[in-house]
Amino acid sequence: MTDIFTGEPGLSAPRYENDFAPVKRRCDVLINGSCYAPGGVPATRVPVGVRVGSITKTFNVVGHRIFERGPLSCEPGEPRPFTVLPIGYDNAFGGVDTTNANQSKHQWYLQNPAGKGYHPGASASEVDGRSLPNTEEFDKPVTRPDGDYRPMAFGPLGRSWQPRLKWAGTFDDKWLDEQFPFLPQDFDTQYFQCAPEDQQIDFPSGGEDVVLMHLTASGRTSFRLPPTLGLPFLFVSRTGSVAEVSGVVDTICIEPDKARFALAWRVSMPLRRNIREVREVIVGKTAYQLEHERTRAERMHGKRRFNSLTELVAWSQAQRRMHEAHDEVD
Repeated sequence: MTDIFTGEPGLSAPRYENDFAPVKRRCDVLINGSCYAPGGVPATRVPVGVRVGSITKTFNVVGHRIFERGPLSCEPGEPRPFTVLPIGYDNAFGGVDTTNANQSKHQWYLQNPAGKGYHPGASASEVDGRSLPNTEEFDKPVTRPDGDYRPMAFGPLGRSWQPRLKWAGTFDDKWLDEQFPFLPQDFDTQYFQCAPEDQQIDFPSGGEDVVLMHLTASGRTSFRLPPTLGLPFLFVSRTGSVAEVSGVVDTICIEPDKARFALAWRVSMPLRRNIREVREVIVGKTAYQLEHERTRAERMHGKRRFNSLTELVAWSQAQRRMHEAHDEVD
């Protein structure tokens, strides 16, 4: 119903985004989970990966470490071994650099202001002892507090983060004067995709393979999405007319720590004039099935239904006794 964050809303990474996006062009694949060291043996660096349908994403998870001051600069210290380490944008590169006493000079890492390790204007003494991120790309390890690193995680992106924010359009005085409260003319529906672009797939049809690497204690976990994902939706108007629309799965949320995954279907029906013109929405039935049920209900109107032969016999005996008692009275 609303966005849910890992900590204080707006100051931490989103864990779940509300389901009320008007439309999504593609299917978002999201994972909330942890990295597990192989065999439960403590490790300082473990690769993790996921494959869902046509997409594959991998990166390194590194144990907790801090910047250590050297003769000329700060360098990453040795990571501490771990067996289980949460993966999320809170632990990815980014954050807000507040080392300067002047608040007007604080800097946000726009790709991930919820992360850690970003200190572009700080001196070596100010960076000394500060945390580095726990995730990084294979070919671009985090070594500098002022570097331009891609935040690595599997969860949803914040609504105000880049590169997602670039799709939101222009909210300026012209928008206030001419378009408010509607979306800007340059708004792009790509904004409604909450997963990074490398975690978006075509709408799944069913049976797609899912492979998780080092996201469970077993090391490698695989399964398939349900073989059939088609889901009919019926929109019943106040006049009784029925429109059938097929829904699509446009969000997959996998939570390996909880051994579960969730699918979200979405469907839309354009309204004409009255937002109350739809009386009822029926999920999982086709128009043919609904018509068949209506016809049967009309045919059975006034007739008594029995759940078993025993119930029928008991009812017949009761009716006979009632008629016999009535005859005796007459």
